[in-house]
Amino acid sequence: MSVLGVEGEERNDFSPEESRQIRQRSIRLLGSLLSPTRARLILTMCVVVISTAAQVAGPALIAIGIDRGLPAIVDEGNGTPLALVVVAYLLTGVIGAVLIAWYTVLAARISQGILIDLRKRVFLHTQKLSLEFHESYTSGRIIARQTSDLDAIRELLDSGINQLVQGLLYMVFIGIALFSLDWVSGLVLMVFLVPLGVLTRWFQVRSQRVFRETRVASARLIVHFVETMTGIRAVKAFRKEKRNAADFAGYVEGYRDSNSRVIALFGTFDPVLVLIGNVALGVVLLVGGLRVADGGLQIGVLLATLLYTRQFFAPAQEMAMFYNSYQSAAAALEKISGVLEEQPSVPDPTRPIDLWNAKGRVRFDGVEFAYRSDRVILPRFDLDIPAGQVIALVGSTGAGKSTLAKLMSRFYDPSSGAVSLDGLDLRMLHPKDLRRAVVMVTQEAYLFSGTVSENIALGKPEATRDEIVAAARAVGAHDFITSLPGGYDTDVNKRGGRVSAGQRQLISFARAFLADPVVLILDEATASLDIPSERLVQEGLTTLLADRTAVIIAHRLSTVAIADRVLVMEHGTIVEDGTPADLIAGTGRFSQLHAAWRDSLV
Repeated sequence: MSVLGVEGEERNDFSPEESRQIRQRSIRLLGSLLSPTRARLILTMCVVVISTAAQVAGPALIAIGIDRGLPAIVDEGNGTPLALVVVAYLLTGVIGAVLIAWYTVLAARISQGILIDLRKRVFLHTQKLSLEFHESYTSGRIIARQTSDLDAIRELLDSGINQLVQGLLYMVFIGIALFSLDWVSGLVLMVFLVPLGVLTRWFQVRSQRVFRETRVASARLIVHFVETMTGIRAVKAFRKEKRNAADFAGYVEGYRDSNSRVIALFGTFDPVLVLIGNVALGVVLLVGGLRVADGGLQIGVLLATLLYTRQFFAPAQEMAMFYNSYQSAAAALEKISGVLEEQPSVPDPTRPIDLWNAKGRVRFDGVEFAYRSDRVILPRFDLDIPAGQVIALVGSTGAGKSTLAKLMSRFYDPSSGAVSLDGLDLRMLHPKDLRRAVVMVTQEAYLFSGTVSENIALGKPEATRDEIVAAARAVGAHDFITSLPGGYDTDVNKRGGRVSAGQRQLISFARAFLADPVVLILDEATASLDIPSERLVQEGLTTLLADRTAVIIAHRLSTVAIADRVLVMEHGTIVEDGTPADLIAGTGRFSQLHAAWRDSLV
């Protein structure tokens, strides 16, 4: 994991060193995004320079027309100079307009290309990250990275960059033109750069903190909304609406307060900027007017200097708006770069070993595991599961059963020791071989939007319809599937909302059967089912577990009956190991659990 990734994601109190690291990773990300568009960027810069120069030429041409064209008509009756100036003025206007249109198209293509690249990177990278990342980084925060943060970057690329580039070039070209026409007026304008610089710096220092707070408040708002909607069943069941409303109101208030501070900044910046511009215009008019009266300055040049002075401060206001977009986008880029710099805690092997004909023997040799260094879940664990054996894992909540299953699936790596399949360390196996050999079915039985057949084929995308049907028949799912409105082509809706919990579980069993793993892990696969549904699923389980190594994690001891061997876990260690019959006949923990379960059925 990166140092400033998940843990520091929503912080706002970074040290100078942390801030430097964040800036560096953001710059690296930005450089990698801009690199493929280098040629188009150069062309775009050339276009914007020429278009800006064409726009700035207007007041200078007006000065020439007044000071030279008009006297030529009055004194000589020659209208050619004025006509040439008018043609040049119109031509620069047309060139400027055409190039601005071209620049807009070029800039849009660059920005969209960058956004597509960034959106793909976030999606693909978060898929590659290990389960540990997804269990600590909430779905709402991931959605915020793909929505509000990318929107902030899009806003900067679509309009903010235009404001900055055109504003800076406009001010530079105006300064050059002003000094070329009248260096005195140019010096007067330069004097007013001092208060303009002070105002801009004041705005930057204060807005940097405020805009970061705005992004954090926005992310928290989105996270709370997404988590509430995702867990709406729990919200309804525990009547959490009022508490959620109070929490959400707090987040909304926080977001409003942060935005109010942004508005207050602009409420000071904009009027002071206008004041500086108006005072500068007045001083240029005063100085220029006196010089015109003394004959030291032509009237056309005075008019041009006034136009340039007025135009000079307009980009400054636009650039302040750019800083608004920039701060939001910079904060968003920091968060996205943090996600993209996260490294999988379960990395793929550098030199993977292929496993073509797995038999299914699983061993834990001296395995220790801890999610955190101060909390050991599995202390010094040894276990041998022969190929083809069905193991039932039982024990109290927190005993380490699901952790053992995650280690077998290599969702996590052990802190020490090794988990092996057919004598090969899981860390050395090629990922495609590992995922083909070991499959886990959870109680959630997640179904994706799409048809029933598409969900079954998840375990084998190239499967034919006959293979899909055969898998469904094998686990007892065929009859209910054919009774659906569209049969195997029925859309199950989001998360499988069109089918019951038992039916979803049977579809997940068909998916696992079609994948045909040598090791199958069932993590509480029947925990959420009622008795009729469980009996239906039990029939499917008998077929599913045949001729393969299996580990069944179950609280319901009825599921344990089909196991060859039972392991009772407590505090990360195996306290009992034997056949179901032997353990029931004994006086240990499993015998007590079985007696309590039997009594509950009376």
